[in-house]
Amino acid sequence: MSPVKWFVTLAVLIIGSKVNAAIPRHMDEFIRVLEHVEAQNPGLGPLGTVRALRHLAGYGDLFAESFLGSANDDYSRAALVLNVEFDDFIGKALRHRVSEGGEEVGVVLIRDGTTVAMAPLLLGIEAGLQTKVDALHAVALTRTLGLSFLAFHNSLLPQRLGPSGCWDSVTWPAMFTLPGKPSLATEALINGGMDGIILGTEISLLTQRPPTLSGLLKQYYSYSLGPGGLDSAPRLISVLRRDNFRELVSAASLRKEVMSSMQVHWRLMGDVRAVGSKRIVKEGVQEFIQSYANCPTIIPRCQWGAEPYRGTPTQLSPPLSYMYVHHTYEPGQPCLSFDQCAADMRSMQRFHQDGNGWDDIGYSFVAGSDGNIYEGRGWAWQGAHTLGHNSKGYGVAIIGDFTSCLPSPRTLELVRERLPACAVGSGHLSPGYIVHGHRQLVNTSCPGDTLYREIQTWPHFRVTRNRCDTTVSKNHPFI
Repeated sequence: MSPVKWFVTLAVLIIGSKVNAAIPRHMDEFIRVLEHVEAQNPGLGPLGTVRALRHLAGYGDLFAESFLGSANDDYSRAALVLNVEFDDFIGKALRHRVSEGGEEVGVVLIRDGTTVAMAPLLLGIEAGLQTKVDALHAVALTRTLGLSFLAFHNSLLPQRLGPSGCWDSVTWPAMFTLPGKPSLATEALINGGMDGIILGTEISLLTQRPPTLSGLLKQYYSYSLGPGGLDSAPRLISVLRRDNFRELVSAASLRKEVMSSMQVHWRLMGDVRAVGSKRIVKEGVQEFIQSYANCPTIIPRCQWGAEPYRGTPTQLSPPLSYMYVHHTYEPGQPCLSFDQCAADMRSMQRFHQDGNGWDDIGYSFVAGSDGNIYEGRGWAWQGAHTLGHNSKGYGVAIIGDFTSCLPSPRTLELVRERLPACAVGSGHLSPGYIVHGHRQLVNTSCPGDTLYREIQTWPHFRVTRNRCDTTVSKNHPFI
């Protein structure tokens, strides 16, 4: 089938589909459209598909074309007549921009609760399919990082990286809004870039290319965890994005990749190399590694559907010296998906606010068995987790009842290593912080007998000298 006929088939397919009105901006929907396209065009192949999408989105960036070639070399420039719904879907799925009002388009919601920009993801995949390993980092991520670092240094933007944003709905996502003025490297662009590098690298190493683009994306983004959780999951899934990316880069290699991509950018754009660019890049990469390699994924309150804080929160004075470990007891079962963990967070918040009469969910952070950390009161605000000690440390709970069993090894790693390392690196927790189980300070069985035995083996665990013997219900984990 010729390229022109392929585009016409695609237009007719979408126009004829009644379910495409107001398509939600979700990766599952993007994959569904790709499956229809590939079924109609079995000979197109994944490279043809990704290049056709680049052409259809009008992505004619000179920098990307210098590495990957022009999609117009293979596909017609003929104008296509598309219905409004499809044109809107393609635009919002592939053409990245941030509006004056703070809406970030060109991004989609993922099952794991994170948000990904499609353009850097597809550019990374295309580089992998063309086995252009030298292009991978540049087209997917590192030029974006370099430009953002320079804009911040020149005081054009208030931050080097981020921020993340909020969807209007996680069940039917239509609008993704960023708070304040974003950097040139929003979190969605960074997620898409990391995924593009991970998948592009994996593809470039294969002796046989994946049969379809939709199959590749489905395997990475649509995997559902079984009873074994992440410990029995495949390596190449989106919730392990930061782990996989950390294995591919170091601070030194990333600095080299950013400088290399910026040199190409300066040459193509006719710009003069920025004075002190190596130092600027070094500082930016240091922040990037801390935020996106050392820290776990933290799902913000807006993403899990938190109700507003009731009253006026009390600000903490970091760095704090303690981390208090809890189990939730109820819910008693570990959650294995973003949807379930988010529902558990909402349930706990309702109980804490309506049942206990508290201002908010009590915990500072909560670990799910889906691989994510969920923001409770967060780094800045005092929690209600360890009576008499809430101003001194962060209360971190693991969803589940761990009286007679342990959380999964990966979940334990999140709480034992990843979250505190993130907190120390960002100045929220003192390097010599102390870990206590909830029961050491309050008369409670929390965090469960089995989990408490486990945390006694952790390097930062300490035995308490003066126990605060506040009487509460034996199984009440919330005070």
